[in-house]
Amino acid sequence: MNLSFLSKRLPHVTPVAFILPGLLGFGLFYLWPFMVAVGYSFMSRPHGGEFVGFDNYVSLLQNPAYLLGLRNTLFFKGVSVPLNMSLALCIAMLLHKLSGGVKNLLVLIFLIPLVIPSGSMVFFWQQLFANQGILNGWLHQLGFEPINWLGSYHARTVVITIFVWKSLGFNMVLFMAGLSNIAKEYYEAAAVDGAGKWRMLITITLPSLLPTVVIVTLMSLINSFKVFRELYLLMGSHPHTSVYMLQHFMNNNFFSLNYPRLTTATTLLSITIALITVGLFALERRFSHD
Repeated sequence: MNLSFLSKRLPHVTPVAFILPGLLGFGLFYLWPFMVAVGYSFMSRPHGGEFVGFDNYVSLLQNPAYLLGLRNTLFFKGVSVPLNMSLALCIAMLLHKLSGGVKNLLVLIFLIPLVIPSGSMVFFWQQLFANQGILNGWLHQLGFEPINWLGSYHARTVVITIFVWKSLGFNMVLFMAGLSNIAKEYYEAAAVDGAGKWRMLITITLPSLLPTVVIVTLMSLINSFKVFRELYLLMGSHPHTSVYMLQHFMNNNFFSLNYPRLTTATTLLSITIALITVGLFALERRFSHD
């Protein structure tokens, strides 16, 4: 097919021709399985089951394991995502003022966690947080009692630390890109008017970074689910109750072949993420227009 000839006669043919394979793959391998899973959430069982309406959803919202995972997931995201974004923004603003080889070296150091496989790092986390590990050895030398990092409520600190360590560099690069797009003339004009650094931060930097903040928030929420790999390898399928996440609940129901409960949980999670995404972009449009 001569796409150049068709593009002259039908301007939209060429873009559609390039997009169509991706759309077909998305529909076949993502959208269709998701719709099937949504259908299973209204059935008593996947094959030969009966339509039960919203009974699976009511039962799920009364399930103690699901509610425990939901509370822990909300706590983890409510603490780790703002902490990660705040640290990434502060570091990005500091590195943005630098130039040359020092800046490139520091950026490279912060990006190292992105290229280290999760399985390779698990051994390090085990040695660091084990009962006879490195941290407890330091605490013993300082005269403090050892801490059961992986088997107590301190496990929350471990999970948050792993997430921040792994995602900090990625968010930092996104914020640096956003800072580079802010015109220096804005700051020069504000300095002439007598504005201080704090005033410039509130009135210029943060409003200009709003689109970047929305993207970083969405990426942080998505990446926070990926910490389950390290969490599972460190503590197994039934960790301490303080770090029992929704991923544990779904993973355990997958192994027990409880597909109605599994698909119900995934459907609720997908709808929640979609609503958060729509809400963030709506806020961005509103404040950008203001």
